[in-house]
Amino acid sequence: MTRAIALLLAVLLSACATQAPPPPPAPPAPDIPADAPAVYSLDIRVEDDNGRLRTLLQQNLDLARYRASEAALSRVELARLAAAAPSQAESLLETEGYFNATAGVDRDPADDTKLRLNVKPGPRTVVGKVEIEFTEGLADDGAKALREALRRAWPLKDGAAFTQSAWAAGKSDLLLRARTGGYPLARWGETAARVDPDTQTAELHLVLASGNRAKLGALHIDGLKRQSRDTVARLAGFDTGDGYTEQKLAEFQERLAKTQLFDAVRVQLLPETLDADGTNPVQVSVTESALQQATVAVGYHSNTGQSISVEHLHRRPFDLPVRARTKLQYSRDLRGAELELSSHPQPDLKRNLASLQFEQDRTGDTIATNLGLRLGRLYESTQDERLSYVELLRARETTGQQVNTNLALSINQQWIRRRLDSTLLPTDGHQALALVGLGYARGGGTDDSGPFGRMQFKLGVYKPFGGWFGSARAELAQVVAHDNVGVPEKLLFLAGGDESVRGYAYRSLGPQKDGLTVGGRVLATGSLEIAHPIVASFPSLWGAVFVDAGNAASRWKDYSPVVGYGVGVRWRSPVGPLRVDAARAQETGKWRLHFSVGITL
Repeated sequence: MTRAIALLLAVLLSACATQAPPPPPAPPAPDIPADAPAVYSLDIRVEDDNGRLRTLLQQNLDLARYRASEAALSRVELARLAAAAPSQAESLLETEGYFNATAGVDRDPADDTKLRLNVKPGPRTVVGKVEIEFTEGLADDGAKALREALRRAWPLKDGAAFTQSAWAAGKSDLLLRARTGGYPLARWGETAARVDPDTQTAELHLVLASGNRAKLGALHIDGLKRQSRDTVARLAGFDTGDGYTEQKLAEFQERLAKTQLFDAVRVQLLPETLDADGTNPVQVSVTESALQQATVAVGYHSNTGQSISVEHLHRRPFDLPVRARTKLQYSRDLRGAELELSSHPQPDLKRNLASLQFEQDRTGDTIATNLGLRLGRLYESTQDERLSYVELLRARETTGQQVNTNLALSINQQWIRRRLDSTLLPTDGHQALALVGLGYARGGGTDDSGPFGRMQFKLGVYKPFGGWFGSARAELAQVVAHDNVGVPEKLLFLAGGDESVRGYAYRSLGPQKDGLTVGGRVLATGSLEIAHPIVASFPSLWGAVFVDAGNAASRWKDYSPVVGYGVGVRWRSPVGPLRVDAARAQETGKWRLHFSVGITL
């Protein structure tokens, strides 16, 4: 028995000696420090969204902005931002009118750095009722028209989607309209937007406290050195005590700037100051231009060739309230000299004009040497001009071997109307010129003497559409006189050139006489053009295609239009549009290059 037990113990000990020792326990996983940087991703999903709300959250949600900036965040900070994201998202959606929105952040079970923000906007709140009230001056009976205009201008009408941006913009716009409309101290007495999340409607209540209607008072003028106070005061366009509007002061400021007597002009009401007569002073600050100015220009024009000109301007010669302008020009086909005297604006906002002009025009088959004297009055406003003048013209015309000398005395009225988004670089609107004149011509050589009438109309239209820009122009003109009356060539019409029918030389289209082109008594031209920026990175450089048509003739029954068409490049430079066109004349099949700067009436 003892031996059996000893044998069993020996077997057990032997088995234990041959068994491998158990592996040591694995070391515990190290804890990730709470302040260790976390790199995470964020997926924003908005139910029934066209991308607008998702963009709002990506741009304004803290969790999204930190992700976009790739800033290092600790896991504690990431957890804080993730916890705050739903509430912040719901607040952001409230600014867009979603007051029942719900949001939540989910983490990927396999990777807690992958976050997803799920948003349900819910129904959008709309405006249910709008109440706009007025107190103080705007509550008076005399302000009824402005009150109604302000109510019509309010953008958030019944049924419109309510957003915080529209609410803020609407209040700012209405306040600005009230201030510029005659109440510069207008302010909001009360504004409230009461939102009912159950019905998804907002009731808007606004009270505009306008203060009293401002009245235009005495002028306080600063900056005058050589020019007189009367020169400024005559251009005010209003009397002391007239009701204030911002437009009146803007027009006053523009009239001062157009005199070319000042380099800088600022006109503003002093609403906090009240004079003894109950009016508010008007502060006028000016910086006078140099008393004299000289300009030398060298250039090239496809109509008249290379040229050089010298111009001198004196803003107060002999200390008189007039402006004197002298200009000398010499080019390949056009030479001229001009002296113009114009008064400073009168109390009726008009200026008296007197000019003496000499011109020799060699652009056509007729060499015309003209000497003219003009006396007139000019009215200039923000958008309109009126010029009335009497002109005495002596014309010496050489056509081939024939020389004629004619005289013409005429009285003329010209109107210019501009309704453009920019007078320098227009893209929308129109401008028009109309001229009528009556006169008497004394013929020379074989020409008879007799009365004549002259009419001219020009129209330019600009219109943007779908990223393209269209323009059209038309000109219609006629001289009415007996066939044998010697109307000077300068008062007749020729077509062709940059602002007429491209593809044909300047003033090369008109009736023929002995094989030479002479001025016609009727003219009609038109043009259509579309343009588009060539590259998005340089939006001021446009490409264009166009078609022109027109002609001049002795009478309408002889009128036969010709066509030109082509392509061009436009650079919308700070001094006006620079145009380079390649045009084909359909009549001859030849191509011609045209250059021009600016817009012309």
